[in-house]
Amino acid sequence: MVRILLFVLLILLVSCSPDSRKYEKNFDIPLMKQNEEFRLAGEYDSLVNLNKKYYRKAEEIGYKDGKALCYINLAQVNMSLENYQKSNILFNNAQYILKDSDNSLHKAIFYNNYSRLNFELGRVDKAFEYNKEALNHIEKSKNSELKKAVLYNICLRQGIYYSHKKKYHSALEYLHKARALDEDGIVGSVIGDYIYMHRNRDSAYKYITRAYNRMIESKKVDANALNIHTVMGEYYMAYGEYDKAEKEFLTALEIDKKTRRIFAQYTKYIYNDLRSLYASTGDKEKAYFYLSAYTEAKNKTNTALLATINQDMESFISEAKNDTSKHKSKVQWVVFLSLAGFSMLAIYTWRIINTLRRRKAALKSEAENLKNRINDNRHEEIIEMAKRNDPGFLSSFKEVYPGYIEQILEINPGLENSELVFCAMLKLHFSSKEIANYMLVQHRTIQQKKYRIRKKMNIPTETDIYVFFDNIS
Repeated sequence: MVRILLFVLLILLVSCSPDSRKYEKNFDIPLMKQNEEFRLAGEYDSLVNLNKKYYRKAEEIGYKDGKALCYINLAQVNMSLENYQKSNILFNNAQYILKDSDNSLHKAIFYNNYSRLNFELGRVDKAFEYNKEALNHIEKSKNSELKKAVLYNICLRQGIYYSHKKKYHSALEYLHKARALDEDGIVGSVIGDYIYMHRNRDSAYKYITRAYNRMIESKKVDANALNIHTVMGEYYMAYGEYDKAEKEFLTALEIDKKTRRIFAQYTKYIYNDLRSLYASTGDKEKAYFYLSAYTEAKNKTNTALLATINQDMESFISEAKNDTSKHKSKVQWVVFLSLAGFSMLAIYTWRIINTLRRRKAALKSEAENLKNRINDNRHEEIIEMAKRNDPGFLSSFKEVYPGYIEQILEINPGLENSELVFCAMLKLHFSSKEIANYMLVQHRTIQQKKYRIRKKMNIPTETDIYVFFDNIS
């Protein structure tokens, strides 16, 4: 009887830890390739459904590393949407699965993407450290189609990180390594942008044009095309070729509409470029139009978009938890059958459960710490956004001062978005002259705005307007 129980136990334990390398062709490659196509095309629904489908498949065949890849893919999407807290939770789930994996390629994928999260949060040294870890793991992996794609992404990120560390020779070296592995031509645009920033425009034009022509030949309308059109527009604008720049920016804007469900944050860059373009040509009316149009559109869609995304992610995580619960029940059943002959196994299982509990607590604590670190820097960030007249200023302000805009709207629900931005800037104690400079309007216009706000908010003439807004928490 004991031998039978031992045999059953060994079969179950072995089935839970398959050799992940044998799944590369029929699981890893099709998942990662299709995921990247959906990501670049901005097809959010298709991407989420794809990873749900593969997560279930990984559960059915007992492929833990496959689950980790799904977590990484969804974490990457949340990064692009600046939903960093959700991205961090998904990365933690992937890291927990991969800590005991012997697949160096999967660990390289994890560390490469996790480095980008740290870079987005302004932690360049950490990003560099994690990407070096990705390089260490990719060197240990065997040559394959997937390894080539992963190595390309690692070299690209490494080049960007070296650039931010002002190690320009090393940056260019890694960008050229990425270019040798690049099938879409996007790296040419990155190198061109880099050379333009740090060396000379003529060399930059060669790389940008090469990337631009490859994009036209491919006829792809995706995030890569979005980036190339934007960089080309910025190049034309630097040379004062404003008509050509405008054409590229407007083309980028059309592509942005198709890819925004994943690359939502990119819109602000294009609108800022358009605003800068029209400010350079002296057309302040158009500059303000694009700024106002974007601010209004983002305020209407951003909250709903993130709510939908978070709901999808919660659904995925909840489904993953259910799968984990089923798996845990299976393990407990085996332990129950084996208790008579395997008392040590019970102790081992107890330790595993305790480890899972501690890990869950640690994940929760790490998520809270990340939230606090982000919030600590947000106030300084929105000050700089206001100075740049950044279209995302109001949305970021709402995150730092939750409830403030709602209280203002309770006093007067009819306030327009531009007036809410103005109230936010008064809360931050910007002077009339500063606001006029940032909004590209005359000082007299700001004085008139203050008078209208006093009337709409019923602020007594004897009350200092800054004190009034300070008293709104």
